[in-house]
Amino acid sequence: MGSPRRFSDASTYWVVDDIPQLATRIRLRAVQMIAPQGFGYLGQALSSAEQVAAVFGLARPGLDRLVCSPGHYIIGPFAAAVELGLLEESALGRYGQDGSDIEAIGTESSPVVDYTCGSLGQGLSAAIGLALGDRLNGSQARTYALLSDGELQEGQVWEAALFGAHHRLDAVTVLLDANNSQVDGPVDTITTLDPIAAKWQSFGWHVLEVDGHDAGAVCAALAGAAAVRDRPSVIVCRTSTVHGLDCLPADADGHFIKLPPDLAEAALAELNDRLKPESPHV
Repeated sequence: MGSPRRFSDASTYWVVDDIPQLATRIRLRAVQMIAPQGFGYLGQALSSAEQVAAVFGLARPGLDRLVCSPGHYIIGPFAAAVELGLLEESALGRYGQDGSDIEAIGTESSPVVDYTCGSLGQGLSAAIGLALGDRLNGSQARTYALLSDGELQEGQVWEAALFGAHHRLDAVTVLLDANNSQVDGPVDTITTLDPIAAKWQSFGWHVLEVDGHDAGAVCAALAGAAAVRDRPSVIVCRTSTVHGLDCLPADADGHFIKLPPDLAEAALAELNDRLKPESPHV
């Protein structure tokens, strides 16, 4: 398969028959990416795997757009892209290496996604701008934006939310990964965000709140958002940065997980055991 520079530029179409299995494979690929260094942004892949899998499963390649606002979340789209053949498997070994385009924290040169940010809080502005441009150009594309709950501490997010609702940009769907984790500790010990849903509703958005690790619920929410007219949608996905890996220690720092060789081996074995042997490819 080819390697699209951007999600919306994909010339090769893919089919995902089993979104929960793709989520498991995203976790597996993410472990493979950070294992050589022994640490990295694995927790972001663990918390967002179902969301990323659902977008890759339901979006229209070559038309719809994918924005990854928190740059360190790029590990999830990279993992999905390798699994689906949109990036070569050798990309796993280049993750986080000096000079590599498979960066640990995404930048404007990162492949696969249409936009990502090193600085937090900017992705929604980009998603809103892309959607407004698509409307002006007569495009039927949808824009999916992956945000983290910690980003809601940034004022720019709320400026973009106001603008998107004012312009009734119903082509925008935000997947908000509410994993209660940021570099300084649990989000709710830094800034109180709840009630998150009520805040977005007050800004004029259609809001759904789901268990972010329930792939069926995430897919149903995405389908529901696509049917909404005259306002953008946000899906608040309640998640955990250690979900899907029972071998992680209870005190694992989900923001930046340490993965020494013995733990990496245990993680790979655990995830491989969860894969369906009859379906080696999603």
